Amino acid sequence: MERFLKLFKIPDIRNRILFIMGLIIVFRVAAAIPVPGVDAARLQQFFSDFQLFGLVSTFTGGGLDSFSIVMLGLGPYITGSIIMQLLTMIFPSLEQMYKYEGEAGRQRFNQYSRILTVPLAIVQGYAFLLLLSRQSVIGELSVFGWVNALIVIAAGSVFVMWLGELISEKNLGNGVSLLIFAGIVAGFLTQIKQALFSFTSQLALTYIGFAVIAVIVIAGVVYLTEAQRNIPINYAKRVRGNRVYGGVSTYLPMRVNNAGVMPIIFALSLLLFPGMIASFLQAASTPWLQNIGSFFTRVIQNQWIYSIAYFIMVVVFTYFYTAVTFDPKSISENVQKQGGYIPGIRPGIPTTQFLTHLLNRVTLVGALFLGLIAILPQAVRGLTGITAFTVGGTSILIVVSVALETMKAIDAQLAMYEY
Repeated sequence: MERFLKLFKIPDIRNRILFIMGLIIVFRVAAAIPVPGVDAARLQQFFSDFQLFGLVSTFTGGGLDSFSIVMLGLGPYITGSIIMQLLTMIFPSLEQMYKYEGEAGRQRFNQYSRILTVPLAIVQGYAFLLLLSRQSVIGELSVFGWVNALIVIAAGSVFVMWLGELISEKNLGNGVSLLIFAGIVAGFLTQIKQALFSFTSQLALTYIGFAVIAVIVIAGVVYLTEAQRNIPINYAKRVRGNRVYGGVSTYLPMRVNNAGVMPIIFALSLLLFPGMIASFLQAASTPWLQNIGSFFTRVIQNQWIYSIAYFIMVVVFTYFYTAVTFDPKSISENVQKQGGYIPGIRPGIPTTQFLTHLLNRVTLVGALFLGLIAILPQAVRGLTGITAFTVGGTSILIVVSVALETMKAIDAQLAMYEY
């Protein structure tokens, strides 16, 4: 409470917090403005039939299930960021720009991601509108109606991306994560209301069990989010003139969950593509293409296949994101330049190999944890039959992780003002 009160005693931090809260309110208002001409009852039934889109709607801030002007949310921007990260492995010039050209290179790299957001928003919006049209959720659109709807959808995605970047500039947390956080928290009240309306005495023990699982998941998320493997580093003594440098021991922290919640967000973004392709194929005039589209739709709606694919993608993206953010080679070189070494390990290539081996083992624990958290809703739904809480472990993971990240950012700002 003392830290909380201190936030509002410092004018700069107080203004930044109020600015971020204002942008989140703007985002929530935009997510509540629906596009006209939608059958609300059919839209609700559609999200009941397609659990994946109900899950994705949570990460768009609830804009998808209300068919709002920001219906795609940050989905196209996240997808564009994924594509750009993957391209760094194919094109060395992009890797050079992102990793070795400093802040200017990262800004140019992010600009490419922003530009890529626009065509991705148009493609995703067209696929989703086509799917809703085939499900009779919206009526037939004219050419002008299609152009108008796609422009609004693309503009909404760019607007939300801009809000996220404005929040990030205040250095009190990641803007993309905070907007997703706001959407999930806003959906909690609706889910709790649905659970209370469907509550019966027979389900009392089930709800208590669900609450116990939620507490265990929160404790596990906090524990593994904060967990790290400390690698000891010794620095040799160096004499320069009359001064002695080094001769101290410290450690290099290697986090168990180094990727945070990004692998789950990446996996959800890419899981949309098979459904979009299937909707395109089902709308084709050729019968064999329609059959392929129908087959893909049945495969996507199979909960077992969906859960297995979701789990595998989260594990893969955890390793991928960790490889992008934690480079053993550059860390080994930096430690060697500063006269440091890991006890029992020779500097140079042996240190790189040791860090790589350790990183793979530590990341495996974090990857399996994230994968289990991701498929936890399906497991709980299958065991308890509760469908009111559609997101479950994934939402808890994101809410807790973003809260911890924001607290650390605020603590860093408070410490800076104290010094």
